[in-house]
Amino acid sequence: MPARAPPRHPLPPLSLPPSPPPLLLLLLLLTLGGRPLRAEPGDGVQTWARFAHPPAPEAAGLLHDTFPDGFHWAVGSAAYQTEGAWRQHGKGASVWDTFTHHPAASPDVPPAAGPPSGSAPPATGDVASDGYHNVYRDTEGLRELGVTHYRFSISWARVLPNGRAGAPNREGLRYYRRLLERLRELGVRPVVTLNHWDLPQRLQDAYGGWANRALADLFRDYAELCFRHFGGQVKHWITIDNPYVVAWHGYATGRLAPGVRGGPRLGYLAAHNLLLAHAKVWHLYNTSFRPTQRGWVSIALSSHWVNPRRMNDHGVRECQKSLDFVLGWFAKPIFIDGDYPESMKNNLSSLLPDFTESEKRLIKGTADFFALSFGPTLSFQLLDPRMKFQQLESPSLRPLLSWVDLEYNHPPIFIVENGWFVSGTTKRDDAKYMYYLKKFVMETLKAIRLDGVHVIGYTAWSLMDGFEWHRGYSIRRGLFYVDFLSPDKKLLPKSSALFYQKLIERNGFPPSPENQPLEGTFPCDFAWGTVDNNIQVDATPSQFTDPNVYLWDVHGSKRLIRVDGLVAETREASCADLAALRPQTALLRDLRVSHFHFALDWALLLPLGNQSLVNRTVLRFYRCLASELVRANVTPVVALWPPGPAPRGLPRALARQGAWENPRTVLAFAEYARLCFQELGHLVKLWITLSPPATRSLTLGAGHNLLRAHARAWRLYDREFRRAQGGQVSIALQADWVEPACPSSPRDREVAERVLEFDVGWLAEPIFGSGDYPRAMRDWLGQRGGSLLPYFTEEEKQLIQGAFDFLAVSHYTTTLVDWEKEDPAKYNEYLQVQEMTDTTWLYSPGHVAVVPWGLRRVLSWLKFKYGDLPMYVLSNGIDDDLLAAQDKLRVYYIQSYVNEALKAYLLDGVNLRGYFVYSLSDRTAPKFGLYRYAANQFEPKTSVKHYREIIDNNGFPGAGNLERICPEEFITCTKCSFFDNRKNLLVFIAFLLFAFIISLSLIFYYSKKGRSYK
Repeated sequence: MPARAPPRHPLPPLSLPPSPPPLLLLLLLLTLGGRPLRAEPGDGVQTWARFAHPPAPEAAGLLHDTFPDGFHWAVGSAAYQTEGAWRQHGKGASVWDTFTHHPAASPDVPPAAGPPSGSAPPATGDVASDGYHNVYRDTEGLRELGVTHYRFSISWARVLPNGRAGAPNREGLRYYRRLLERLRELGVRPVVTLNHWDLPQRLQDAYGGWANRALADLFRDYAELCFRHFGGQVKHWITIDNPYVVAWHGYATGRLAPGVRGGPRLGYLAAHNLLLAHAKVWHLYNTSFRPTQRGWVSIALSSHWVNPRRMNDHGVRECQKSLDFVLGWFAKPIFIDGDYPESMKNNLSSLLPDFTESEKRLIKGTADFFALSFGPTLSFQLLDPRMKFQQLESPSLRPLLSWVDLEYNHPPIFIVENGWFVSGTTKRDDAKYMYYLKKFVMETLKAIRLDGVHVIGYTAWSLMDGFEWHRGYSIRRGLFYVDFLSPDKKLLPKSSALFYQKLIERNGFPPSPENQPLEGTFPCDFAWGTVDNNIQVDATPSQFTDPNVYLWDVHGSKRLIRVDGLVAETREASCADLAALRPQTALLRDLRVSHFHFALDWALLLPLGNQSLVNRTVLRFYRCLASELVRANVTPVVALWPPGPAPRGLPRALARQGAWENPRTVLAFAEYARLCFQELGHLVKLWITLSPPATRSLTLGAGHNLLRAHARAWRLYDREFRRAQGGQVSIALQADWVEPACPSSPRDREVAERVLEFDVGWLAEPIFGSGDYPRAMRDWLGQRGGSLLPYFTEEEKQLIQGAFDFLAVSHYTTTLVDWEKEDPAKYNEYLQVQEMTDTTWLYSPGHVAVVPWGLRRVLSWLKFKYGDLPMYVLSNGIDDDLLAAQDKLRVYYIQSYVNEALKAYLLDGVNLRGYFVYSLSDRTAPKFGLYRYAANQFEPKTSVKHYREIIDNNGFPGAGNLERICPEEFITCTKCSFFDNRKNLLVFIAFLLFAFIISLSLIFYYSKKGRSYK
């Protein structure tokens, strides 16, 4: 687990704690490692450098940990979006009532979209979710979720119809008392917003709304009414929601209510008055109500996040300026010094109002916690593009939390609005929303545990579907589905609600046996291997096979000169003469694998597609490769036709004649297989007939002929070669896992099974199952009336069914599927399935998801479908950054996937016989190799050491089981290859040495004999 940041603050209680003594502050400072408790404006600029480099793989994905005890789990809603009853029981009109009823009053502003069912625009909040009449319904939703807090807003116009203090609307007060009483019964604590954009229309008409500073006092009077009537039950107050949107789009651009297009000057003036209004309410509460009610008051500030286009000083400064202009506009006056950010003052000059010194003192420090809003309301929709300063917006919550922590004195942060949206046509399986929710909650957890940010609560937005402001009913943001046309408007939990309920119940993502590594080992005869699907055929002989005689021109050209007409005695060619084989076998010895999977090139071996022309040089190369592997104690696993997009690897003559669409290719493949079995079968004991490309790139006809070709090859081996050679033959399947995006949804489970049948079952079912295509596949295509699956004859079914000795799969990643059409770009019309990703997953540079548990699930699914068959994971690997000094991602990938394979073997009873890493080197598979390749040299990456360690341990033995379980086998010395590949030379040197010794002996003998005669 990644290292945690030390906690700095306890979660705030429901009442204000007494000021900590100096000793406690000193201990807290020591806990922070000397980190100052006061921030300076601009300290947040450090955030971009902190997150500039990608984290370690184990920290980049899902963090299995929990939130602090007492963490506030909340859900929220806003009055105008959900209450309805817009003019019932004495309620006055709000600016949003007017704005939606009279869109013509705001030219150039498009009307909100109506419900997707076809009700007439413009859409309004007149009824919305009808929360006013359904207090029990709404609070039952809270009980189902299990939240600790509920954020809602009070409609100013419902309690004070004309906006001014005086005789309040008793029906309005009674409604909110009833809601608060119901929350008390459920043990749910309220977080109450005084104004969520719905200013009374009377105040807009009489004063010009927030453009008039008189509203600050009127808002103070309204707040006092709420504190007196509800303060005894409310401990968290929000004065104003998202003042940026209210000021800028309400009074500058006119995009939102009240629709005033007053330009930037009026927008900045409205924001000025909003800040003064907030400050006056905070001081009112602090002076008159806090001593008895002991609550907390803040303002909900919304923000976006931006990353620099270029990671340099200028780019980072522009990002800092962007946050200053949106979040700092309101946060710096409140949390730092009572004044606007310097970047705004320097760039806006006369447009920005000035605070007096007394106003600065009034505003500074008027928040008891930092109430942060983050999501689509501002990001990507209502953020003025000019305020991004040409930088890149990103939906990243974690760095924003870190920025707020650094910029504003490490305040306690309550995320009071967060979530995403789905299409208005999406009903209860809101997978897109659910995975954004998961992403944001995970980023919050990492901010707490890894970055030390003091986040005290999280609010999912929103409780139910409602009126979504300028988007009307064209999108949905609720955890509960509402049918806006139904009379009763029941709340129906969506997939996101079920997810959030479980999240709250578990208080995060706690470690469990399912997501923790397993200790254990594989069987002693487990096949540890690696793959090279593109072996480079190099039959170039070494210099020692040249029969010519050369003289060295010492005094002239300094070169070897061939002597014409003089030839040395030759010897038979040897596999040791092929220089290309030495580095290959040396790498395998170094890696210590027991198996090596490679593919033959049909087009090289049989250029014409049949045995009328056999490339004997290529055949000899493959024979020597297999022979050298056997000599090195490495078992060759040979594929006759390699993976890749068709017609790769096919002889040109066959490719021109329709490739796998042509039934003649089936017969040609059987003839080709016969040649390979005859020439290589005495060396190869594991054969793969076909490693087909992903089935989605196959036509129905090509897939049909691939199955027939495999069956003919298998039957041929079984009939003519198995008895003498004793090998095994099968087909390799591409088997990535497909997970239902909403596991609780029957329809998502149905589409996931459909995709698996098309992706895997298409080729697997005829061989390993019934001898025919999957019934679900044939039914689906029949219903759609398009292309029909070909039919096998009874004879072909008998030929294909059972044509295997083991089940081999290639597995790399996992995808999510959903039945709801949300993103047309990723919607598969053929299968009527929405493909999507989980943004909390780890991704490779090539955007491949790293999902180790997907391997375990696909192996278990295959066992469930086809029985207890011997299985091999024949190819499993990931791309990585070629320029990275260490391939940390590959290290993590191999360890995680092998461990999931171990779980499948030990826990699920899968008869797993082997695991192969893809690929051996970058030479033939750039970015995927265990070894780098440059300048004709191979260099081991970090992953080699880790994979070798797994092989040596035969898995992951526990601390109490470190001794070798398997008996020692013959292990070839890795340095012996130098001698093995030079035996002829060594014999010649030994002969010369022997002759030299004999000569010396004779010289010594005769010299001694000569002296004796004298």
